[in-house]
Amino acid sequence: MIRARILAGVLLTLLSTSLAAGQLPRIAIIIDDLGYQLTAGHRAIALPGPVACAILPGAPRARQLANEANDNGKEVLLHLPMQAVESEGRVEETRMTLDMSRDNFAATFEAAFNSVPHAIGINNHRGSLLTRHPGHMQWLMEELLARKGLFFVDSFTTHESVALQIADEAGVQAMKRDVFLDPDRSTATLQHEFERLKSVATRRGSAVAIGHPYEATLAMLERELPRLAEQGFELVAVSELVAN
Repeated sequence: MIRARILAGVLLTLLSTSLAAGQLPRIAIIIDDLGYQLTAGHRAIALPGPVACAILPGAPRARQLANEANDNGKEVLLHLPMQAVESEGRVEETRMTLDMSRDNFAATFEAAFNSVPHAIGINNHRGSLLTRHPGHMQWLMEELLARKGLFFVDSFTTHESVALQIADEAGVQAMKRDVFLDPDRSTATLQHEFERLKSVATRRGSAVAIGHPYEATLAMLERELPRLAEQGFELVAVSELVAN
């Protein structure tokens, strides 16, 4: 009993420390895979609050949606395609792969970055293979450092990712996502993952989620985001969490 009380006290102390005096748990949200569908893109940009828009390089509507997101005060991320262990769905033309030379890697990154105006950071699209390779992650961090101020959000598509470790060693501001909102599109899954996001934010002081421009995901966020403040959470920009 005494041990349980001591443990409870420690947990409460940790929680109060993570949430500085009066500070609400903070949540940041990224919408991935933007750049193809205009209707879904416009709807993502219109979500209430500082929801970040992660845009695929080379997608037909990438530049248009990046400009619109910026005009509407949304943070823009380059959603950089990286090689996965297994290819699924569409394979993006602009993709970082394991067989690239250093020069080819740099040229491909440059083309991707230039195709998404206003990008202030990047996160990976897929990448379960590439993010586990220290050499390629070092190259990536060198590209970010060459463009001062760019940060990295590891979409964390594999638990073997070394991206955060390499970012830390290179001096690049970085963080990883905590929750995927829509591993499937069922209402029950979406609601469960959103509640889990709030739980993580409460426990740690902050949390970042990634969702996709699916009808079900956008509808859930349109409904739930306006309720966050009254529930005791603060919706913040991704850059704010990375910086802290």
